[in-house]
Amino acid sequence: MGQKINPLGFRLGTTQSHHSFWFAKPKDFSMGLQEDEKIRNFIKNYVKVKKKKRISSGFEGIAYMGIQKRIDLIQVIIYIGFPNLLIEGRTRGVEELQMNIQKEFHRRLNIAITRIEKPYGQPNILAEYIALQLKNRVSFRKAMKKAIELTEQTGTKGIQVQIAGRIDGKEIARVEWIREGRVPLQTIRAKIDHCSHTIRTIYGVLGIKIWIFVNQE
Repeated sequence: MGQKINPLGFRLGTTQSHHSFWFAKPKDFSMGLQEDEKIRNFIKNYVKVKKKKRISSGFEGIAYMGIQKRIDLIQVIIYIGFPNLLIEGRTRGVEELQMNIQKEFHRRLNIAITRIEKPYGQPNILAEYIALQLKNRVSFRKAMKKAIELTEQTGTKGIQVQIAGRIDGKEIARVEWIREGRVPLQTIRAKIDHCSHTIRTIYGVLGIKIWIFVNQE
């Protein structure tokens, strides 16, 4: 009946692993989950604010964030694809972000930055690229095709890009998608990277979804 499931959650324990590693009692689990989400949102908002102050035209380039919690320490690993504002200021930018989070959450925290070799193989970075193109009034088909070309250079086996909403300012919302190569969503042993990204335009909100078929075990 067309039941949908998140490709990452569907493959946990086989080809995908959790981005957060910690243990909590059942009654404290929801609080820990909300704390993870707040930390991730705080870091994204911090980078966006810094980017606006420097009038930077680039995007954040954050692929994903890993969180590991101990009794007295939270370890946050930020995986980035490009030298963004966290790297431009070297250690000063990371230390400032670390201090701000500690003040906000009243927890001891450590932040580490890890560079990704093939940034355009990450769906989050690719979605940010498409969102930036759409904000600059580039045709959605041209933006999707260019994103697929960038991904193919990283050696992936397949990619599917979908955009939904009032595309190009049309009065009726619709869904447009394009696929290149294989994207076997029902095969659990196939490693699929997925993300959904929201972009606010002058016409309204658009939704971007990307599926990348990395490899098969």
